[in-house]
Amino acid sequence: MTDKWFIIVNPNAGKKKGKQDWPAIARLLSETGIDYLSFFTEHRGHAIELTKKYIRAGFRKIMVVGGDGTLNEVVNGIFTQNITNASEILLGMVPVGTGNDWCRTFSIPHDYEKAIRLIAENRTFIQDTGVLEYTDNSGKRAKRYFVNIAGMGFDAMVAEKTNRDKDQGKGNPLLYFVNIFTSLFSFRITRTKITTDEAEFKSEVFSMTAAIGQYNGGGMKQAPKAIPDDGLLDLTVIRKIGKFKVIRNVIKLLDGSFTKLPEVKEFRTSRIWIESTPELYVETDGESLGKTPFRFYVLPRSLRIVVGTPSGNA
Repeated sequence: MTDKWFIIVNPNAGKKKGKQDWPAIARLLSETGIDYLSFFTEHRGHAIELTKKYIRAGFRKIMVVGGDGTLNEVVNGIFTQNITNASEILLGMVPVGTGNDWCRTFSIPHDYEKAIRLIAENRTFIQDTGVLEYTDNSGKRAKRYFVNIAGMGFDAMVAEKTNRDKDQGKGNPLLYFVNIFTSLFSFRITRTKITTDEAEFKSEVFSMTAAIGQYNGGGMKQAPKAIPDDGLLDLTVIRKIGKFKVIRNVIKLLDGSFTKLPEVKEFRTSRIWIESTPELYVETDGESLGKTPFRFYVLPRSLRIVVGTPSGNA
């Protein structure tokens, strides 16, 4: 066991800001008196492997220097290791990604010095963790943990296109908005059967989100009522809607007021089952995954994190 932080740095995060800014971040960490060991990720999925390895080596404090995707991998490393209970791990973040949506819910600043000061102050919060069971691209059932938002349908399509653009070095704050417009005319409405704790219904669906946190897509408030420690998922369903109505109302994603549209329904539930025709795709915390059928559930108050001002009950 060690009291040091293990820091996982994604050098490609934020159009390679992770690599470029790491010397400055390392200097700030040292000046703040934070004792740490760091490692750069080398490929997709590497942060999961590193998290498991260094938990086995005795680390119980893990810091992410990266974006939402790196954070998601670390969370999956925490929940798939069998050395210690996930609640024994403390997770902190210095955001260098292009979206940093998880940080928005918890008021974690993008300024490196302020983010590191929060970690030194050790203000903690225990949030819920979402779990998704889905079908991967090889046809096998798979499981993924998430701490922010899972998006389905149109949202998943936009996320996948945004990820491809990021891989080509095209990341910028407006990328998600741009891809909403460029994806609209190729997306197909999907017939779905949705089951929650209290309801079962069929609907033609444009887009859906199952949320622990409030923000997605680089600041879009897609789950404005989500409370990250209430033991429930906020399910937002956008039913069949005209393409030009989407264009006219896309700005309402910024403040969450899109939920007032008649095509939008909101549910609060601990479990969700989704079947669809044709297949519906999903992303969690910005990471593109697989397809229906989906099963969602919650691990209540299961992850201890360092925060600014949490938007929750604790």
